[in-house]
Amino acid sequence: MDWKKLQNGSDIRGVALEGVPGEDVNITPEVSSTIAKAFITWLKGKTKSTDITLAIGTDSRLSGPALKDAFIDGAVEAGATIYDCGLASTPAMFMTTVDDDKPVAGGVMITASHLPFNRNGIKFFTKDGGLEKADIADILDIASRGELPKKTDGGRCIERDFMSSYKAHLTDYIRAEVNADDYAHPLQGLHIIVDAGNGNGGFFVDVLEDLGADTTGSQYTEPDGHFPNHIPNPEDKKAMASICQAVVRSGADLGVIFDTDVDRSAIVDRHGDPINRNSLIALIAAVILKEHPGSTVVTDSVTSDGLGEFIGALGGKHHRFKRGYKNVIDEGIRLNKSGEECWLAIETSGHCALRENYFLDDGAYLVAKLIVQAARLRKDGKELQDLIATLRQPAESTEIRFKVSADDVQGYGQSVLDKVQEAVAAVSGWEVVSPNYEGVRVSCKNSDERGWFLLRKSLHDPVLPLNIESDVKGGVETIRQKLFEIIKPFDKLTVM
Repeated sequence: MDWKKLQNGSDIRGVALEGVPGEDVNITPEVSSTIAKAFITWLKGKTKSTDITLAIGTDSRLSGPALKDAFIDGAVEAGATIYDCGLASTPAMFMTTVDDDKPVAGGVMITASHLPFNRNGIKFFTKDGGLEKADIADILDIASRGELPKKTDGGRCIERDFMSSYKAHLTDYIRAEVNADDYAHPLQGLHIIVDAGNGNGGFFVDVLEDLGADTTGSQYTEPDGHFPNHIPNPEDKKAMASICQAVVRSGADLGVIFDTDVDRSAIVDRHGDPINRNSLIALIAAVILKEHPGSTVVTDSVTSDGLGEFIGALGGKHHRFKRGYKNVIDEGIRLNKSGEECWLAIETSGHCALRENYFLDDGAYLVAKLIVQAARLRKDGKELQDLIATLRQPAESTEIRFKVSADDVQGYGQSVLDKVQEAVAAVSGWEVVSPNYEGVRVSCKNSDERGWFLLRKSLHDPVLPLNIESDVKGGVETIRQKLFEIIKPFDKLTVM
């Protein structure tokens, strides 16, 4: 068993079901049980306590119940008290660690986010947030060495309906922030629909209805691990097209879409236009900068120049950092510790973490905050999209992915980046952007380009992603052709 292969950054991910050619099952109930014991060993070392309490939930994946039950069995064998929260969201499992009533030492979520139905994984939390890469490596190392607790009779499993508490948390927040005349039903008169993609986000319909909203037209809210309608992923084109069409069809004021485990989200305006990626970042930044003027906004590396201008015009500071939601969140936390005020850390994928909410990437909390703004704006005859009317959108954008077939993927990828950085100096109108924390970002200032590109190494895959944006028609292709000439000698790159 190669335990290291289960690590995917700060999560555990693997193949849980047979049937896909070329993909061998490597996350089984037995593996899940062993990881439970390893996590308890790790927690005991961190907390210096022998009395460990955990909470666990799962998304709607077909393999979820078996992996959850096996994790519970392992935890009980190791002497822990574990609360089985059933179908839940990833943010809710973090919230069990800071719960006022029964806080636990560790929260666990069985999920693989938006990955195909045959995959699954495990996310871990303590009251300090999600575990780091080094923590996951330590847990897997404990599992691989078999340094596990001996079987004991002291453990137990208790069923716990924590999602009701989590829904109440969101409901109370919206009521308090809108502060409408009808306090109990502040969303009365608003028509908001939800697309959960048959993941776990359907509970948000209950939240909206309790607040008085009309949710007629909501779709795919029943959990179904086959994901028969579309992938539950706000970045997926088919998924976004589906919620956009549903908003128009139902005549809704707003549409909401979640990923499988509800740590990511996006919205759609009443015209059926998506507010995701750069637009979503701009929208929540506009809200945050009104509440906290001058705040730094941390984003990942692929955000547009127009977004930076938008944030700057509102008096904020755009800090473009590395890809990876944990990288973005950790950078926001680091800036605050260093004395630089940061209230928002958000990735273009929809992972959004707010300082007011434990710097937790919570798709439902993000949506709740935006719905509060929608309710407030409605009183003045305005809508959410009005807040980003001045956001400059590129005329064209694309992402190209190069597969790296070299034996030393990292070394070869770096040699490509080094060559590009060196060659840019000889290209008229091109300039390397600095500071830059990932790959090579180049500003392309020629009149037929007016854009930028970012070439970087993928966080986990043998891939070099290339993002290009341009403010002129045909600019993306002009930039692409010049860059392809530079990397032409690298024969271990193949466009995917």
